[in-house]
Order: sequence, then C-alpha cells, then structure tokens
Amino acid sequence: IVHRALSVLRLAREAEDKRIISWIDGMSEKALAGRFSYMTLSDMRTISQRLAPALSHFFNHQTHHRGHAHMILTVLGRPSVPLDLVLFQRSEEGRAYA
Repeated sequence: IVHRALSVLRLAREAEDKRIISWIDGMSEKALAGRFSYMTLSDMRTISQRLAPALSHFFNHQTHHRGHAHMILTVLGRPSVPLDLVLFQRSEEGRAYA
C-alpha cells in the first residue's frame, strides 16, 4: 500500500498524471514513431518494440486493474462503481471525454 489515506493517494495520483502528461507532451512525432528496449524479468531477455503501441498499453492497462478491484469488491459483497466507459461518457461527468 503506497498511501493509506485516499486524500494522499489522490494528490500523488494527480502529481503522477501531471508528470506523465508532461512526458508525453515533450515527445516528438519521431520519438513516438521510434522504438525502445527493455529487459524482461521472467527470462532476462532484451526486447525491442515500437513505442506508440506500448504507450497505448500503458494508458489502457489501468483498465485491467480496475477490473480486479471491481471483482474483489463484488466478491466481498461491496458496492462498486460502474466500469462501462460508454456509459461513463454519456454521464454528466464523462460527457467531456466522449
């Protein structure tokens, strides 16, 4: 657990979001079209792949974890927020993202 208080977690998340936005805003088209390399932890291989598809995964991966949280709350019999993106985009709060 990185932050025990939701208010502290929210501040940390907002700061991290600003850092990510700044990082992406600073990338050129050439950089986005480029490649990057990393070493896997499972078998210590070096992998090289295109950056743009990896960034799509980076931004979408949190959906995977929201699904985990939703399932845990459901199993515990606790309420959870709807995870339907299209439904969210039709809501007052989400309309700006549609």
